[in-house]
Amino acid sequence: MNYEERDAYGIYHRSTEGGPGPDLMGANTLIGNDVYNHKSEDIGEIKEIMLDVRTGKVRYAVLSFGGFLGMGEKLFAVPWSALTLDTMNKRFVLKVDKEKLTDAPGFDKDKWPDMADRTWSEEIHAYYGVESNPDATPV
Repeated sequence: MNYEERDAYGIYHRSTEGGPGPDLMGANTLIGNDVYNHKSEDIGEIKEIMLDVRTGKVRYAVLSFGGFLGMGEKLFAVPWSALTLDTMNKRFVLKVDKEKLTDAPGFDKDKWPDMADRTWSEEIHAYYGVESNPDATPV
């Protein structure tokens, strides 16, 4: 499902020309969005968006990958900066091969990592090849 289909408040119904998503988007409309890789392979969907409540910035998108009907799926915290919005196809793109995602540091829905831990954060950012945010305040 894409953000336009989840738009209960008419956020994306604009009378002017341009992309379907404005520069600011509703978090609720992003949860459930499909994520594809640069090879147009479906690699999951956004399950949650993690905000740094002290800075007000989005830090991670939690993606699901694998499993069937929510059973056995693996969750991944992906740095928000690693995702790009594909306005043409109304989905997000993560430049990662499926094989790399299979081996990515993930977690079970019942055992979330400490996402405020700087060491964990630096490892995740390095894995996805994006710069860690040195200004992020530990929660």
